[in-house]
Amino acid sequence: MTHYQLVASNKARSLFVVVGFIAFILLAAYLMVEGLGYSLDIIGFALIFAGFSSFGSYYFSDKIILTLAGAREAKRSEFFDFYTVAENLSSSQRMPLPKLYVIDDTAMNAFATGRDPDHAVVCATTGLLSRLNRREIEGVVAHELSHVKNYDIRLMSLVAILVGFISLLADWVLRMTYWGGGKKKNSRDGDNQLQAILFIAGIVLALLSPLIAQLIKLAISRKREYLADASAVAMTKNPEGLISALQKLTADKEPLEAANKATAHLYITNPLKNTHGGIGMFSKMFMTHPPITERISSLKQL
Repeated sequence: MTHYQLVASNKARSLFVVVGFIAFILLAAYLMVEGLGYSLDIIGFALIFAGFSSFGSYYFSDKIILTLAGAREAKRSEFFDFYTVAENLSSSQRMPLPKLYVIDDTAMNAFATGRDPDHAVVCATTGLLSRLNRREIEGVVAHELSHVKNYDIRLMSLVAILVGFISLLADWVLRMTYWGGGKKKNSRDGDNQLQAILFIAGIVLALLSPLIAQLIKLAISRKREYLADASAVAMTKNPEGLISALQKLTADKEPLEAANKATAHLYITNPLKNTHGGIGMFSKMFMTHPPITERISSLKQL
């Protein structure tokens, strides 16, 4: 398989998951509101509220995340390979050079953030930059630039809004059901079997939808990692650089102190290092990243 075929395949899989997620959100919202007999206006209120609450964090995401990480601006004279690799890759892709930052930490990791290519940031730890050679740094930077080029930050912000929407809607519906409040629509016959089924489905989805939405969000995040890996190889034409970098990253067992569960999905590998034991289907559902062994295996097929 060529890297172009792998990029196309990963894009198709990501699109399938995103479309499925939106379909699930619409179905869950309809069943919750229709099944419990509430006005559809509540859907609009929940979506608007979730959108406004997420807009600020999206618009200022780069500043918020860099502050939380304790990052500082990378100087060309101090991090020559990091700076010049980013310059070369950005030029070859006709992208604006992102702002470059470093985190003073011996753990090895990197991430990208920002609203779009014109407001992008690539950040790496000093541990990563000191322990990888130029070819490996190129693979990591290309991976992060791929997230920027593929608008992954914007996509994950949209996904966060949808997760917030379904969580808010489920909470409001359950609260109104508990208190017996809310403006009901013209009710149908209480003995109607379909209405009873919709009522049960609405209760079940109100309870489970926030968890299901969060799991789908993690699945989308994992798919975007595969896509960024494949896109990075398309940039560099050198899968060995990224493979070698990932092998060193997986051997590094030191957690990144500046990371937390809210920002873990941004990094090239899980910065919390809190996954132990075998990787089963159930445990993989709750991972922010696909296993590095699977990512390396996919790259070796190129």
